[in-house]
Formats: sequence, C-alpha cells, structure tokens
Amino acid sequence: MTDIFALSDRLTDELAALDPILATEIGVDGHHGRWTDLSPAGVEAAQVFWAQALEEAQGCAAEDRRSHVAKEVLIGECNRHLADIAAGTSRSDLNSIASPWQMIRDIFDLAPADSSSSWNDILSRLTTIDQPLAGYQQSLQAGLDAGEAVARRQVITAIEQGRSGAGDDSSLNEILARFDETHVGPGNSEQRSEVELAVQSAKNQIGKMTTWLEDSYLPLAREKDAVGRDRYVTAAESFLGDTLDPETTYQWGWDELDRLNTRLAELCGQIDPDRDIAGVIQLLMTDPSRAAKDADDYVEFMQARQHEALDRLNESHFDVDERYANVEVKIASPGGALAPYYVPPSEDFSRAGCVWYPISHQETFPLFGDVTTNYHEGFPGHHLQCGWQVAMGDELSRFHKQMVWYPGSGEGWALYAEHLMDELGFLDKPEYQVGLLLSQLVRTCRIVIDIGCHLELTIPNTATFHPGENWTFDLATEMLRDVAFQPDDMATSEVVRYLGWPGQAISYKLGEKAILDLRAERSKADDFDLKVFHADLLSVGSIRLDLLRELVQ
Repeated sequence: MTDIFALSDRLTDELAALDPILATEIGVDGHHGRWTDLSPAGVEAAQVFWAQALEEAQGCAAEDRRSHVAKEVLIGECNRHLADIAAGTSRSDLNSIASPWQMIRDIFDLAPADSSSSWNDILSRLTTIDQPLAGYQQSLQAGLDAGEAVARRQVITAIEQGRSGAGDDSSLNEILARFDETHVGPGNSEQRSEVELAVQSAKNQIGKMTTWLEDSYLPLAREKDAVGRDRYVTAAESFLGDTLDPETTYQWGWDELDRLNTRLAELCGQIDPDRDIAGVIQLLMTDPSRAAKDADDYVEFMQARQHEALDRLNESHFDVDERYANVEVKIASPGGALAPYYVPPSEDFSRAGCVWYPISHQETFPLFGDVTTNYHEGFPGHHLQCGWQVAMGDELSRFHKQMVWYPGSGEGWALYAEHLMDELGFLDKPEYQVGLLLSQLVRTCRIVIDIGCHLELTIPNTATFHPGENWTFDLATEMLRDVAFQPDDMATSEVVRYLGWPGQAISYKLGEKAILDLRAERSKADDFDLKVFHADLLSVGSIRLDLLRELVQ
C-alpha cells in the first residue's frame, strides 16, 4: 500500500511539472521557463491528474492522526479541483483580479532573476507567451460556444488591463528594469537586448489578445453580473472548503452588521460625543496626535507592537518556535499592492517573515485602523499560522504545506487574531477598537453584497440601508462607502472584484465565524484550555473548514 507522504511528495513534483505557473508561484525549481497549458486539452490533462491522484489517495492507509490529516487534505484538494473542472470554471475564468489574464503577466514578478540561467527562463516565457494566451483564448471561446460568457463589466476591466499591459507604461517594462538591477557590468549587453526585444514581443501578444477580447468577446458578454445560486454555491465552497447555505448566511450578515454598527456608535461616542460616526473617523484620519510623525516612525511603532505581542503571548497563549520568533515590518516599494501584505519565512527560516506596508507615497500616517491590521498580517495572524506550519516539518505532508491554501481557514485565522487581540486588551485605545470594527464592517458588507448581488436577493425590509430594494452595482458601492467608510475608488474596485470572483470575498468573515463557533463548542468542556485550542488549530494549517471542524472539534 502506498505511503500517503510518499504519494504527496510525488504528486507535488508531478503537479509542478503539469502546472509550471503554479510551480513558480510556490517556488519549485525546474519549470520556470515553461507555461501551463490553459487550453481545453490542458484542462482535460488536469482532470486526468486529479482523478488519478484521488484514486491513489483513497487507497492509502491512515494509521495515525498525522497520516489521516495528510490523506484527507489531499483527497479534499483533489475533489475541489475536480469539482471546478466539472463546473466548467476554466471556460469563464476571466475577471478583474484573479484569473489567468492577470496570472500570465504577474508570474514574471515571482520568477527567479538571480543568474543568467534564470534570465534564460524568463526569456523563454516572454518569447512563448503566445502559447498560454492562445490556450486561454481557446478555453474562453469554448465558454462562448457553450453560452457561458462572462459579464460585460469584467470583460471591460480586462480590456483596460490588457491595453495597459500592451502599452508604453506596461508592467512588463519592469522586467527590463529588474534585469538592469541584477545584471551589471560587461558581458550582458547581448542578453539585455534579447530581454528588451522579448518584452516588446510579449506586449504585442497581449495587445493581440486584448483586441480579441474587445472585438470578439465583448459583443457576446452578458449584461447581468449575477452568476446565480448554483454556480455561486459551488464557487464559494471551493474557497471555504465547506457547504454553504447562502440565504441563511445572508441574513446572518445583516444581523452582524446591526451588531457592529451599534458597537461602532458607542465607541465613536466615547471618542467625541459631539460628532457623528463619519466625523469621528475623519478626526482619527487627520488628528496629528493620533498619527505617526513619518514613515520611519510608523514602521517603528508597528515593529514595537509586534515585539510586544510576541513577548507577552509566547508561552501564555502560544508556544512560539524560536525560529520564527521574529517578524519584520518594512515599507513596500512603490508600484506594488495598495494594501499591507505578509510574506512568510522561507522553508529553512533563513528569510524571516515580514509585514510590508505600502506607505511610501503617504504624507500622513494615521494609526487607528492599522493596529488591528498589524496583528492580522503579522503576529498572531498570518505570521504565526505560516511560521507554525513551516516549523512542523515532516508532521505535515509536502503537498499540504506547498499546495494547499483555503481562504476560509487562512484568512479566517487572521481575522480571528484581530478579534483575539481585542479580547486580550491589545487594542488599548477606543480608536484602535474603531479600527477593528471598520475591518469587521468591510468583511461583513462583503457577505451581504456578494451573496445578495449574485443570488439577486432583496435587501431585508428590516435593514436600515435601502430596505426592500434590489441590489445594484451602485447600491453595493454606496454600502461600502457609507456603511464601511471606504474611499470611492476602493469601493468601486471592491465591488467589481466581488462580481467577478463569486464566493471569495465571504471567506474571511465566515472563516472567522467557523473558528469562533469551534471555540464556543470546545469551551463547554470543563477542561477547556485556550492555548491548547489555538495549538490544535495552528497544527493543521489552512485547510478545508469541514476538515478543520472534524480535526479540532
């Protein structure tokens, strides 16, 4: 009988070979010069792979908890991919944020670029970028032929991105700048010329695909944004790893909004009883006494908060391995993500985990909303979960550690970490608690907007926000602006994201809810220990919520 860990190792290598884009994303060497086959034939090959992997995984023994986790994680991942393929996801996989259209361009940012050999791989991908684009076009055409066109709003956004990718200010131009940064001195002029020509060739190919989207796809795109109940539930379950009852969840979202808004009004009244909520938030955004003096002061403040949290919570609430008992806080380079993000430690811990803040363009540095974000991205949020998982070594399968990430449990843990830090008194000023509530409001608005728009539900008559009305794009952006206090441009971008990526946006808040529900259930026992509960959660990593519930409950 095949050992589940040996099978997981082999399947990791085989999947990296089958999906070179994924291999680059997770850092598996040997495939950085090739492309994933995004055509219908490539999807068929993936279906064969996952079906065979499922059969082999089901035949493995699970004699202890360690092998049981490895087996169930692998089986769950097989079933997730097979369900996506059966649903025809590849035929309509075009959106504003997370589809092959973005992935084909963005993969160059993750590719190794530290040697002439690695630049040969980049050149190979640049000069053959027509291959994944052609395969992707075939899959989208198959969707058109099957009457499964993407919504017009997503296609228009994709066309705008394509024009940018093919234009003078294309992000692909950064490849040449990166070459100049990593290759200095004599002997590189010939390769530099090759890179320059290859970048232009790749931009031309993106331009051709953009023309096809505009001339051939857009006229057939559907006007309606909603994907409908069946497709929505399937998509949401792939992010959650759990069965979704959308109508019940929709109502829970409205109830949660009422609770959060009541608490927000109380806190804002404590800060300044003469201002309304919007006025208090404006005060917190502009009051110099509640802000860092400059970027360096901001980083120093956030770094000190991380050190304090690690010092106070190590041993009392978490047993932190010394190998990841440090998390760095740094300023992100301009031109990247607009939101803070976390990069986990390397597998050998030679690179520490790091929280990156895109604040280089800022002139003011309000702190009220970013303290809770600091705990979300760093310790005890993503840094603790990722570091813990890396430190487990062979206790988790290689496939589990490298190939599996469910936002339900991953982002759910990070939101739970925000909640926990409030419980433990780390949000020690009312304005920091306001920041937490605003974070929660955004995630809760996502639930009612995402489910409401895609299932075309009516806003409840009991709601204070447009009761009894039907959802529209404008209403969704208005909610994010007026209820969650998001800037206009962010609100618009967020709603476009939700409409093109059904089911993903709800995973954060529902993941946190699942963890809190598990804690409430476990806490009924006389011998409940919060530290043990946290260890049980962290020891299984970011897995399906249904499996998480089974293992932790």
